[in-house]
Amino acid sequence: MRRRGVRTGMLESADVAGRWPGEEPLAERRRRITQELGGPDRLARLRTRGKPTVRDRIAALLDPGSFDEIGMHAHSARHEDAADTPGDGKIGGYGRVDGRRVAVVGDDLTVKSGTSSQNGGRKVERIYDQALRSRIPFVFLGECGGGRIPDILASSDFSRLSALPVYGHRARRIPSITFITGDSFGGSSFHAALSDVVIQLRGSCMSVTSPRVVEAAAGEIVTPEALGGVDVNGSLSGQTDVVVDTEEEGVATIRRLLSLLPSSAHEMAPRAPVADRDRSTPITRFVSSDRRRGYDIRRVLRLIADDDPLELGAGIGRGIVTALGRIGGHAVGIVASQPLHHAGAFGVDGLNKITRLVLLCDSFNLPLVFLQDTPGLMVGPDEEHRRLLFTAMHLQQALVNSSVPKLTVVLRKAYGLAHHLLAGCGMGADLLCAWPGSEFGFMDPEVGANVLHGRELADLEGDERRARRRLRAEELRRETDVWGPAGAMSIDDVIEPDETRQVLCAHLDRLMDGRTPADHDHALAGWPTSW
Repeated sequence: MRRRGVRTGMLESADVAGRWPGEEPLAERRRRITQELGGPDRLARLRTRGKPTVRDRIAALLDPGSFDEIGMHAHSARHEDAADTPGDGKIGGYGRVDGRRVAVVGDDLTVKSGTSSQNGGRKVERIYDQALRSRIPFVFLGECGGGRIPDILASSDFSRLSALPVYGHRARRIPSITFITGDSFGGSSFHAALSDVVIQLRGSCMSVTSPRVVEAAAGEIVTPEALGGVDVNGSLSGQTDVVVDTEEEGVATIRRLLSLLPSSAHEMAPRAPVADRDRSTPITRFVSSDRRRGYDIRRVLRLIADDDPLELGAGIGRGIVTALGRIGGHAVGIVASQPLHHAGAFGVDGLNKITRLVLLCDSFNLPLVFLQDTPGLMVGPDEEHRRLLFTAMHLQQALVNSSVPKLTVVLRKAYGLAHHLLAGCGMGADLLCAWPGSEFGFMDPEVGANVLHGRELADLEGDERRARRRLRAEELRRETDVWGPAGAMSIDDVIEPDETRQVLCAHLDRLMDGRTPADHDHALAGWPTSW
């Protein structure tokens, strides 16, 4: 074969290695890019800090030998930086996790701190767009230094920078998971905010911009931990769903999430065999019939679910537990009251957690299981000022527009609007049952006694007042027993606590066997991942 030489303009012959005179052999070029990344010095500095490279992380996630890299030869659009920016700060492609195809992209710290620029952005868009077309999950490993300056400072360069347009069209057609592995500013944080589940490594930061930019722009000195550490995002802002202590734990969490979700909204989640284990412990060992005694709902979930569910948002809205897990082999979303915190009452943060899970499950065809033991919503100026009203109605709209099966069990208490927002009466649950001794009503009798008999109680003091309030509360409680809604056919059944798993398994089989994605209209798929 004869071709025109790229340098001399003369007709020259390629050698047996397929290269042209003066060119680096392809095999050597690939070796240098994959083994040296941004250069030996930068790689050595990363190793000295005890940090894995992005290629290490991708290898740890994917099945051995399955990585098919895309855009290996991309580099900075700036000619003077082309030789020093292999991959242009982003590495990604396609592979398999437990045999199932996935797309993965990660920030490369050895190339200009993994900063975002034009060609790196094109690579991410290309891989994400192909993931959408191929209907496979997308995983992002984020540790980005923000937008690269000076590459994007000029108006012409800035105008060519991607604003994540492909993400905007996702409409939850494929699952998206982001793992924040280090300090993440700008691009990778944006990916996280648009993902279905966000995992963050302890010691990392996830924020819109860096402490350095905050100081320059606002004159405020702040540490990365105070700006976007796991204590902030996991327990204050709620922007992180799962906090992990090690890279290995983060990878294991990604793998577990992928095992619970379908590859796309066009599939059902894979069903798994149920492992044998001792389920002889009675639920009543952990749940007292005394409504005033708290308990850890996680202990109950371990008895009801096939194995320990994967909790999401554990550090925020703690009166509610949201999780993904399996019951009878079926992948399910779980919403459960947590009486250890606020007696199971919840406010804005809990409402947001529930809504987020409803959107995820409805988009990817997972049924929802609700376990209720709540005295009602948290009220007061703090909650009202945080848009309690609108947030509650946001969840109400999500529930009534969801098309996946919803199964609800009332364990002890089901009061007020909180009952309805946990897929209670009138909310279209496919199964609604309750334990004996459970209570239904407009408000908790303890609160109702204060409201109805406030004047009477105001004239009393100390022990006498407390005794009279208990008496009035007990009078009200006699009108809240489970047999009222059972007799009115407002609930389907009254079951013993230790029948809960058996009942849920049976009805999940009834509702899910033979079900296909065509049975779901995915009305919530286009709802935002945050609000």
